[in-house]
Amino acid sequence: MLDIAAICLVVTALLAYLNHRFVRLPTTIGVMAIALGISLVLLGLNALGLDHGLRQYEESFLRSIDFSDVLMQGMLSFLLFAGALHVDLRALRQYRWQVAVLALVGTMASTLVVGAGMWLVLPFIGVQLPFLYCLLFGALISPTDPIAVMGILNSAGAPKNLELVIAGESLFNDGVGVVIFALLLGVLASGSAPTLAVAGGLLLREAGGGIAFGLVLGYVTFRLLRSIDQYQVEVLLTLAAVMGGYALASHLHVSGPLAMVVCGLMIGNGGRALAMSDHTRRYIDMFWELLDEILNAVLFVLIGLEVLLIAFTAPILVAGVVAIVVTLAARWITVGLPVGIAGTLFRLPHGSPRVLAWGGLRGGISVALALSLPVGAEREIILALTYCVVVFSILVQGLTIGRVVRSAIGAVR
Repeated sequence: MLDIAAICLVVTALLAYLNHRFVRLPTTIGVMAIALGISLVLLGLNALGLDHGLRQYEESFLRSIDFSDVLMQGMLSFLLFAGALHVDLRALRQYRWQVAVLALVGTMASTLVVGAGMWLVLPFIGVQLPFLYCLLFGALISPTDPIAVMGILNSAGAPKNLELVIAGESLFNDGVGVVIFALLLGVLASGSAPTLAVAGGLLLREAGGGIAFGLVLGYVTFRLLRSIDQYQVEVLLTLAAVMGGYALASHLHVSGPLAMVVCGLMIGNGGRALAMSDHTRRYIDMFWELLDEILNAVLFVLIGLEVLLIAFTAPILVAGVVAIVVTLAARWITVGLPVGIAGTLFRLPHGSPRVLAWGGLRGGISVALALSLPVGAEREIILALTYCVVVFSILVQGLTIGRVVRSAIGAVR
């Protein structure tokens, strides 16, 4: 395990250096693009018989990493807590129902739209995927990545209320998407659909329980932070809250992702204002910002390298393009269109539907969920489709969202 961690950090550091020195893209996008380029070069060299075993070595290394376990049980708690830590809760309260509608209703609707769309279109290109697996794909691809989009929106000068709604939606729809995915995976395992009462009970226990547990965890951590003034111990307390809290949430069978978001919001707002000195606040911010950057860089490097483990054929590549189109269309139908129609109710700038639709970036959570599916032909198809959507989302949408934001702002002005 130590060797794997060392290799990941060394490779990530070197790619981050190359990106900063020569490529000059946003760090997460840049390291992923370089890692993807290296993987494609190795594929080309292997096809020509010139790779001298490099592809086999990289594949062996990647197979030794349980990507799903590393993200869902390792990185995700830190990333969600760090993302929520800097969200203004007072401002978020003013848009609480907008965020709730987009995160809950929007994610469920997107799951259905993507699932139905893929089930209808895939047979025409010679790819067979049962309807339940199409719904599973819809559930894992619908959550948006809060980390990938928040920094880009901020640097693009997005209106604060729009940035707040997108960030809030992204933080909460991860937890909602994981719960829907788990529910559908249970249907796949049992072979029978649950009743509405059972499904509602699971959603209430996972999502409601996760939020309630996050409130308790955040309050306990807040009281501990408030009782002392030593930044080393206070940083350690936040770290313990994230690691211990996420592990305990798993044992309690409640949503760990939602618990981390709620805890991060409480510590980042009430904790920051009432339980920390300026000295402590500065160190906690520096610690979590640095940890967030490191983990994100490692995550996106792994995504870029994972292409070597995916079996792409001509029909699957066409299906990947279809998945990109269907996912974008679903995002527009379930988020962009409602905001456009009910613009006065959402209280967002006039150009917001375009930004919301194009700014729905997908990331590591989607890949991790795809990898957690039972081994089989359906899993390989979903994994390839997921990878196509994620790569397009990060490299194309991520690099152009700033232009879309500026265009929307210009339209408003």
